[in-house]
Amino acid sequence: MGFGQGALESMVVKAAFWRGKRVFLTGHTGFKGGWLSLWLTQMGASVYGYALAPSTTPALFTTAKITDRLAASTIADIRDAATLQQAMQAAQPDIVFHLAAQPLVRHSYQAPVETYAVNVMGTVNLLEAVRGVAGVRAVVNVTTDKCYENREINEPYVEDEALGGYDPYSSSKACSELVTSAYRRSFMEALSVGLASARAGNVIGGGDWSNDRLLPDFLRAIDAGKTLMIRYPDAIRPWQHVLEPLSGYLCIAERLAGDARFAQAWNFGPEDSDARSVEWIVENLCRRIPGAAWRRETALQPHEAGTLKLDSGKAKQQLNWYPRWDLDTALEKTVGWHQAWKRGEDMQALSLTQIREYQESRPQ
Repeated sequence: MGFGQGALESMVVKAAFWRGKRVFLTGHTGFKGGWLSLWLTQMGASVYGYALAPSTTPALFTTAKITDRLAASTIADIRDAATLQQAMQAAQPDIVFHLAAQPLVRHSYQAPVETYAVNVMGTVNLLEAVRGVAGVRAVVNVTTDKCYENREINEPYVEDEALGGYDPYSSSKACSELVTSAYRRSFMEALSVGLASARAGNVIGGGDWSNDRLLPDFLRAIDAGKTLMIRYPDAIRPWQHVLEPLSGYLCIAERLAGDARFAQAWNFGPEDSDARSVEWIVENLCRRIPGAAWRRETALQPHEAGTLKLDSGKAKQQLNWYPRWDLDTALEKTVGWHQAWKRGEDMQALSLTQIREYQESRPQ
């Protein structure tokens, strides 16, 4: 790609910016939130977490002992506006990341009311809490690549395309995007608070034990000596290691804190060559892990999008953000993390090592 050393350095998340910053992070007990907590504290930020207790056992939050690194951890519901406001007041943050969500498509069919309450009103509650605290400079609301009205095309979606969603999860995240846009124009601009939304692809990485996600389901099946049942082997997704979008969230927050022009929606997806089918992923994993096997699920399943890709051209052009780990590397790091956990290694130390390796790697 021809990056000079200066350009390469400019893409690295600026640790100096985060040193001493007070960061309010919702969803810190989750997969993405746990990794973001580790990265922020590694750079010297004081992180104030707000989330429900981890939804799985085990969980990254516990295995990596993330509580030990936090300034505060409030275990509470994003739908509890009063408690959220109290936690925000106590934190007095400079930067806010909103990751708390009901994040699963299949669960949204089973619990649509919960999904909308958490993903839509949770966003409203968060932004209302921000309005009540002086000193916040930047807010990043993390939504999803599934917030676009999916037209089942083989072209990647760009930020100004229509929002929508077939299932309650996707629809609720599109609603969260609309809430973000309205609050930006109605309130945040007048308060000089930069408010952006971030849309990422299908993230993978160590420490994800969620149900109904491909990599966790696969690794659980391997550990149990079972054959993995695959619902949609032909489905194409923009796969990326969790550190890829997190670097984008950190990057946009840095820009937002000093320039309101970055208060927009942003895609952070992999290169187009890493938008692969589910079958490609599981075949790759089977080659890496002896004894692994899969077969197609024949029972009728709820609707899920067939093809989904993201265009990250705006982030590349305006933020100088580029993916660093290709899909093979992402799978290698994910499997390696899981195997280290099975061996009883120090998972906080390993996770911090992977973050450093990511920062030191070159853009694709």
